[in-house]
Amino acid sequence: QVQLVESGGGLVQAGGSLGLSCAASGSIFSINAMGWYRQAPGKQRELVAKIRSGGSTDYADSLKGRFTISWDSAKKTIYLQMNSLKPGDTAVYYCHADVVVTSRAYLAVWGQGTLVTVSS
Repeated sequence: QVQLVESGGGLVQAGGSLGLSCAASGSIFSINAMGWYRQAPGKQRELVAKIRSGGSTDYADSLKGRFTISWDSAKKTIYLQMNSLKPGDTAVYYCHADVVVTSRAYLAVWGQGTLVTVSS
């Protein structure tokens, strides 16, 4: 009923840039927030950036300035522009959305994930 489709992952050289996108679809009443998380092998999943329905954003302190989140509310899509990539950014990046599917039902939805590999 509700799904998130991510795209844009791949292999990039250190210092390069990469853009990710995530589109939400389905019978969504509204979206409270969407964001990006990442998880490297053997490590915990961590917040990268998120954006709320009002437009406010939150970034991991270590990433602010290099990564930028944006959105197109009409398309129910968020984007993540990643610049000055480092090998430590290598991870599976997951899209997340807090959605209202009915007037009384809330869901936390995760995308399948897209792998970003930064070579040195």
